[in-house]
Amino acid sequence: MSESPAIAEAPQEPKKRSLFPLVAGLVGAILLGGGSFYAVFSGLVLSPQPQNRSVAPIDMDFAYIPLENITISLATTADARFLRFSGQIEVAARSESDMARMQPRFLDVVNTYLRAIDPQDLSEPAALIRIRAQILRRLQVIAGEGHIRDFLITEFILN
Repeated sequence: MSESPAIAEAPQEPKKRSLFPLVAGLVGAILLGGGSFYAVFSGLVLSPQPQNRSVAPIDMDFAYIPLENITISLATTADARFLRFSGQIEVAARSESDMARMQPRFLDVVNTYLRAIDPQDLSEPAALIRIRAQILRRLQVIAGEGHIRDFLITEFILN
């Protein structure tokens, strides 16, 4: 048998890749980027809200009742040995005389709360904010609704 001669195959040239997807993607990216820029620049998207900030009227109908200095000895495991504390209670002016009569009760609550705090908690950065909120809430419970507006810590010294 005769073998058929091998068909010489002509070397095939690689197919040219179409540049259409690349060009279409580039044009699409440019259009989307330009449209996004225009939408944000013209204020259609992410526009700042109008600033209608008006200053709230200050209610001048309040008074302060000072709490005398409280010195508390801390546990021996703490770095500090004593806590010196004082504050001011902001009350409604109409109930100032009633709240002034309750000052011993307020001192008792503040003293009891400060004595119950773990000395390690006093060294945390947010301790003062937490103490202020806890004392304010306790004072409001004792005084009743609408009498105490705020509590201000005027002295907080760890020694």
